[in-house]
Amino acid sequence: MCNRARRRAPHRLAGVSIRRRKHWGWGYEDQQPSPEQIRAAVPALAAQLGLELGEVEEPVALERVELPAPRIEPPAELAQISFGDVHARASHALGKSYVDVVRGFRGQFAHPPDFVLRPREECELEQALEWCSAERVAAIPFGGGTSVVGGVTPDVADRYNGIVSLDLAAFDRVLELDDVSRSARIQAGAFGPALESQLGERGMTLRHFPQSFEFSTLGGWIATRAAGHFATVWTHIEDLLESARAITPAGVWESRRLPGSGAGISPDRMLVGSEGTLGVITEAWMRVQPRPSHRRARGVRFESFHAGAQCVRAIAQSGLHPSNCRLLDPGEAGLTMAADGSHALLVLGFESTDHAVDEAMRRALELCEEHGGEAAEARGDGGEAVRSWREAFLGAPYIRDMLVAVGVLGETFETAITWERFEGFHASVIAAAEEAVREACGEGRVFCRFTHVYPDGPAPYFTVLAPARRGAEVEQWWSVKRAVSDAIIAAGGTITHHHAVGRDHRPWYDRQRPEPFARALAGAKAAIDPRGIMNPGVLIDPLP
Repeated sequence: MCNRARRRAPHRLAGVSIRRRKHWGWGYEDQQPSPEQIRAAVPALAAQLGLELGEVEEPVALERVELPAPRIEPPAELAQISFGDVHARASHALGKSYVDVVRGFRGQFAHPPDFVLRPREECELEQALEWCSAERVAAIPFGGGTSVVGGVTPDVADRYNGIVSLDLAAFDRVLELDDVSRSARIQAGAFGPALESQLGERGMTLRHFPQSFEFSTLGGWIATRAAGHFATVWTHIEDLLESARAITPAGVWESRRLPGSGAGISPDRMLVGSEGTLGVITEAWMRVQPRPSHRRARGVRFESFHAGAQCVRAIAQSGLHPSNCRLLDPGEAGLTMAADGSHALLVLGFESTDHAVDEAMRRALELCEEHGGEAAEARGDGGEAVRSWREAFLGAPYIRDMLVAVGVLGETFETAITWERFEGFHASVIAAAEEAVREACGEGRVFCRFTHVYPDGPAPYFTVLAPARRGAEVEQWWSVKRAVSDAIIAAGGTITHHHAVGRDHRPWYDRQRPEPFARALAGAKAAIDPRGIMNPGVLIDPLP
């Protein structure tokens, strides 16, 4: 019997939604542009991308999607929270990577869950995991479904009797706010906008804005070690985590609420980045703050990307801690219309809830000038440059759906490397990407920007755009992905800085992690999830 009132989510009609998200791509169904609107946008888009675009293709409508028949049926005690309609199964069958969008666009859902469970309170989640363990059914935790690395795709081994997707959409509330310690207890299924809206009613913010913010959740951010928009200091979600609570097949996992502790291996840190392999995160105490009242932003141009990188290193090591320090190479700057493509652009920003930031900006601009940078405001276009970049950043997931429709392959690779290795690393990864694109696609463009910077190194983010061959996109994508991922690992970078591991990055993650750690992780999973039902295939294979 579900009787944990403290953990109860607000009652709602499960499965009822005024607006329905697309079953194959980004956003809501009513946001999908018509083929006529896409055709009208093709000339401008082709000019911006510098690529020849194909004929506009239309996505397979939901009513034409055919899914494999379910192998299992939900038990009677879970029937009220179970959904097996085509939209529920299809929309939980893929994440939001380029190849996911291609497959969904074409109506190809090879591994849909047998059904979706939408628990309304923790005891229903406990019942679901008990049933999955007893029946050997794989359980895939699902927040916003925005994974771009195969993290929520129910592609598991045949040794499972079935697959269910555990949708946490009902766990969407800010439950408590501690004004004294500035922290909030928030349910894991809360989407970014709803979370910020509820905190905003009390004048607070979590200050975590990943590019997927609109459709991603707190639990997903924690499970994937997500990084937000801000470039320095408290940018990864674990920097904001005070304590976490999860339901596992072995019981409740809840850490003590503390500002810090040296008591052994952190239970919070074990959940951060666990990607649903240990249990389902249901809520967390998070550090919050008042909304910033002081802000400054400037655009700074550099003759070359590497000249800008030298400046960014100086800023990162200065102790100034800018909120934004994104360096775009000339191609990326032109692509986002933040500049004309003839120079690199640094998007620089400072903010504070307490004090003016003018002096910090002044000193940062001095460093820029010392490294050959020219503040864009002095040329009259700085504010527009920053706005253009921000709009392109937020709109990128919507544009990618359009790229699929016009036959453009798009992929990104985000990593991190120390400063003394950066130039050689950048050169080798760019060369590998350009060669892979030529071989797989004939032509294409490769760009780079810094998404985050640290005193000891940057987080480069590489973007690939190339013509796609209709029907061969998956093979082209894997060809490019393998080559660039190999180059990243060979040159000493990390296979992921903030996109997580999922199923797509597993081969390279296995090469990156120490083998003794892999065995320790497998042992921890065996203790928490003895039947190996939690998101199998991600991070670690279950022990026999």
